[in-house]
Formats: sequence, C-alpha cells, structure tokens
Amino acid sequence: MKTFAKVTGEDLAFFESILPGRVFSGGNVSSDYEHDEMTIYGLYAPEAVLLAQNTDEISAVLRYCCQKGIAVTPRGAGTGLCGGCVAVRGGIVLSTERMKRVLEVDEKNMTATVEPGVLLMEFPKALEGTGLFYPPDPGEKTATMGGNAMTNAGGMRAVRYGVTRDYVLGMEVVLSSGEILTLGGKNVKTSSGYSLIDLLVGSEGTLGILTKLTVKLIPEPKANISLLIPFDDLDTCIGAVPAVLGCGCEPTAVEFMEREVIACAETYLGKQFPDASADAYLLVRLDGASVEALRPAMDRLTDLALSIGARDVLLADTDERKESIWNARGAFLEAIKNSTTVMDECDVVVPRERIADFVRQSGQIGREAGVRICSFGHAGDGNLHIYVCKDAMEDQAWAKALEQVMDRLYAAARNLGGEVSGEHGIGHAKREFLRESLGETQMALMRGIKSVFDPAGILNPGKVL
Repeated sequence: MKTFAKVTGEDLAFFESILPGRVFSGGNVSSDYEHDEMTIYGLYAPEAVLLAQNTDEISAVLRYCCQKGIAVTPRGAGTGLCGGCVAVRGGIVLSTERMKRVLEVDEKNMTATVEPGVLLMEFPKALEGTGLFYPPDPGEKTATMGGNAMTNAGGMRAVRYGVTRDYVLGMEVVLSSGEILTLGGKNVKTSSGYSLIDLLVGSEGTLGILTKLTVKLIPEPKANISLLIPFDDLDTCIGAVPAVLGCGCEPTAVEFMEREVIACAETYLGKQFPDASADAYLLVRLDGASVEALRPAMDRLTDLALSIGARDVLLADTDERKESIWNARGAFLEAIKNSTTVMDECDVVVPRERIADFVRQSGQIGREAGVRICSFGHAGDGNLHIYVCKDAMEDQAWAKALEQVMDRLYAAARNLGGEVSGEHGIGHAKREFLRESLGETQMALMRGIKSVFDPAGILNPGKVL
C-alpha cells in the first residue's frame, strides 16, 4: 500500500498563500468532511480542507501535492453513498463547493457550461425562459453537477433520456501533475481517437479533478402526466414492467415502490400519499407536446395495466397531484434512513427482465437473515436500491447479518447478469464487490488507466481500485 506524506505546517503555509482564508486544519475542520451520507462506512478526518474557487488554484495545489506526495481527495457536496469523497488515506480534501457559477447557456448550440459546484437543484433556474432542458434527474437535488459527472449519476428519467454520461460534451480537468486539460467542447459527436471524456465520467475523481463541464441540452417537453398504478403484490407489480416498456408509450420514468417505503415517506414528510391501499406501485411519467397529445399513450397504458393485474390507474395531471407523488418518491432515501438506527445500501443494476427475480431474491435473503429490507428503484432501467436496516438489532448480530446479506445480494446480482452499481459509484465501500464482479483482467486494465492519468497515485486514493 502506497505511503503518503503527512501535511506539515510548511504545507499549510503554502496552501494558505494560494487560497487565503480558505484553508482549514486540525480543530478548524468541520466534522462534515469526515463522511458522506453513509456514516456506516466510517469517519475519516482529513489533515486539511481546502476550498478552491478556480481552476488555477486547483492546478497549483495539485502540482504541489504531486511533488510532496500528499494524498488529495476531491469533494463536491458530499452527498455520495459509497464513501467516495472522504480522506481514507489522509492528506487533504480539495473541495469545489464554492465553484458554483453557470458560465454560459448557449441556446444556439443547445449547451451549457458550468463549474463543478453548481447544485443540481439550482441549474434549472439558469435555463428558465430558454425552452431548454437538462434531462438527468438524480434523486439528490443538493448534489453538484461535478459530482454527478464523476459518478455518472442516473436518476428517474434515465429510462427515456439516459444518464449523465449521455449529456457530457466537454470538460476541463486538472491532472495530478497540475496540468490543465481541455476535452471535447460543443460538438455533438466525434470519432477522434480514444474517448478520454468517457474514461473521466464516472471515475470518481481518481483520474483528474473536474473544473468545468459542458453539457448537452434538449428542448423542454411542454407537458407531462404521471400515472400511479397500484398492485396487490410486488411480484405482479415488477412483472408488469417489460409490458409497460414495450407498449409503445415511451415512458420518461418507470419507478417501483413498496407500501412500507411509502409509509416511511409519509411519516418523514408528515403528508399522506395519494393512495396507500396496495402492497406495491408503479409510478410512470409520460412527457409530450401537450396533454392531449399524451392521451392516446395514457389510455393505452391504462388498458394494459388493468389487463395485467393492476388494481387501478390513478392519474396525476395537476401540479399539486404530481408534487404529492414525486416529492414522496424523492424523499424515500431520507425517509428510510429516518426509520432505522443504521442502514447499508445496495445499488445494483440487472437486466430489466430479471428485476422481479432480484427483488424476490432480496426479500428472501432479508427474511432468512432476520433483517428488514426496504427496496425501491428505477424499474425502467433495472437499477434497484436495496436498503438493509439495523433497527433494534444488537451490534454483533447486525454486523454478522449485514455481511451475509450484502454478500448474497451482490452474488444474486452477478448470477442474474447484473453489475455492482447502477448510479451511486464504488467509492471505498464497494471495491471488493467490484473486484469480484469484474475479475482481475478488467481490474488490471483499470489500474493501468489510473497509472497513466495519475502516475503519482495521489488522486482519491483507496477509491474504486
């Protein structure tokens, strides 16, 4: 294991000369920087936290750290779920949270260029009045655009529009040497050598630090409606997904949820869900030019759902109704966390035809281990979010049960042709599961890529590989 240099007073003085008033060490470091959203993966206090405000500052810091052998952990909003932005090997946390400018919205080329710290929930404000739309829609709206790119975040609209990778046209990144690299731009396609952008998207800050991002925009849909479809049991609900996707309705989102998760959201939000009488639900969104233009698809989907076992089809066509449903869906993660003492998560993705098999197996695994498992996810693209809850279980029993459950969940996903992570990334928490899934040849290729981009090995050490 590589050894990194400790941060000294001399180092801090240099950092302060580059980032005056934005260098924190010792007791001045907020405990927030010791973890991401999943504290179960441990607390790791950095030796210093640096708040960068521009590319040149990041370049100077990396050039210095490369020469000194100091580990650098890039960080955005810290909303990750795999321990990807914590300093597991010490050194500094280099935060881009203050780099939050929307640099350009180019309506003619239908692109936007942003700094990495722009929050996902703030970005749409810059597009108001343009008629343009940024489709990626991860559930955590306080995440940053840079963090989304570095984890290739997906979200609820991925079934129709794709994931973050599909919208990244260009980026500015700083390599571990301090060299500033500009990749891509506003061209919508290229066949010019290896796609370095595709290597960097989803790399979790292990290959370079993102300082600018150019993304593709598309025309904003003029209308949308949502259909909440209750089922008597989860098997029937999940089993309906292939038919929903194949009926020609081109849904924007197809989400599944269980009644237990909805109950958690009701308690957490203090608001009633529009319907809580069924065991399981599909939530389908349709986008189009107008409500009238969507009506044939809505009617087709309604007839299909009722013919394959749905109890009803509830239409949400007003802002109030849509918000009551989608706000609850967006709160599921926090609601489950609020319902238990400790939890761990499994973010696997499986072929869509195997979703029902995996959900069925995950429930059985939880029952056999004696732990509560809550699940919801993106049924339209096979990305399932499985949460294992400790509740009142004693620590020793929990540790044993959790290890067994997680091993079995990932093994089940592999057996069904799935992958370790659909959108949350690997961080330091899922590295072993990634190795088991991909095998040594693919891991060796990834290590080779890492060594080319970051020969000093200082960028986000202990993550992914």
